[in-house]
Amino acid sequence: METARRRALGRGLEELFGTEVLDFDTLEEKIVTATPKEEIIEINISELRSNPYQPRKVFDQDALNELAESIKEHGVFQPIIVKSSIKGYEIIAGERRVKASKIAGMETVPAIVRDFNDQEMMEIALLENLQREDLNPIEEALAYESLMKARGLSHEGLAKRIGKSRSYVTNVVGLLNLPESVKELVIARKIPITHARALSKIKDVKQVEELADRIVNEGMTSNSLEEMTQTKEYEKRNKMERRETEENRTYKYIQELLCEKLGTKVRIRGTKIEINFQDLEDFNRIMEILNISE
Repeated sequence: METARRRALGRGLEELFGTEVLDFDTLEEKIVTATPKEEIIEINISELRSNPYQPRKVFDQDALNELAESIKEHGVFQPIIVKSSIKGYEIIAGERRVKASKIAGMETVPAIVRDFNDQEMMEIALLENLQREDLNPIEEALAYESLMKARGLSHEGLAKRIGKSRSYVTNVVGLLNLPESVKELVIARKIPITHARALSKIKDVKQVEELADRIVNEGMTSNSLEEMTQTKEYEKRNKMERRETEENRTYKYIQELLCEKLGTKVRIRGTKIEINFQDLEDFNRIMEILNISE
């Protein structure tokens, strides 16, 4: 019975990542609906550990306090999702609820235990934060980069899956080109996102840092920054616009289709197709999708 339920959840996850636009609420609803009430257990907060793939590093304290007040009055509105680990449990989804429950003085939280693999844990955590939380621009960029690597997606492929434009994804991911000191200013909201995007296109690190200092201390407008950086003094990063052959474009498209179909990373290298799998269960899942029997 448990194996059948796990397979059903696996298919639900596969179906989710095979849809046109990724949606965390759909996934969580499937998990909660497929879980009998007797399987929702109370877990001591001291046994919970953060998801190692959690992209959020900074939590809004005021928002946590507000949620904590709600939990004091109404309790935790929806179970968190966790995975059993060597030391207690790892939080897959619902870390804000855990932090707020701790502030509210709760000792336990309702939880659903599921045996997701590492790739699924990462994708669920990224989706929850991208669609439910106000990630800072750098956290959002890191989340996009992680999703692209995990699913083998291009900027355009990811844009379609999250319902954004390709240029939006490219501009956000481009923020990772900024020097660490400037990233910290972006995280602290001392540099607006429009300014940060302009800075991310400049090649010289020293120039970026100098401009960042002026933005913070002189209040430089985005228009002034754009005009200044359009001069020859500021060399832009290469866009790496490599002309693709029709064959390369076709393979890239097929690679993305296979990633979506199989729910795992797929790479086409020359005349070889590489399909990643986590364990025997994941291998059998892929074989079922391909309609290959032993």
